[in-house]
Amino acid sequence: MRKEFSMIYFLIINCIGFIIMKIDKSKAKHHLYRISEKALFTVAIIGGSLGVWLGMYLFHHKTKHWYFVWGIPIIVIIQMMIIYKLHFHL
Repeated sequence: MRKEFSMIYFLIINCIGFIIMKIDKSKAKHHLYRISEKALFTVAIIGGSLGVWLGMYLFHHKTKHWYFVWGIPIIVIIQMMIIYKLHFHL
């Protein structure tokens, strides 16, 4: 049950990460109030890094900011190691 819950959590939070990148890109194009970079990083840190990373490159959003270009992939790698450790070594 714990593994199923964590996989569902990661699926949902990554979908949220992907969607907020799309929303922020759309808002940027229309010069509207934006989602803060702090909020984008928070979603990535709490498990949505893969969704944020996919959104970055699919929507060409935040790809010129070094802290996104380097920070998000580092978070992805750390989270993949944690997931691997939790699911295959418990």
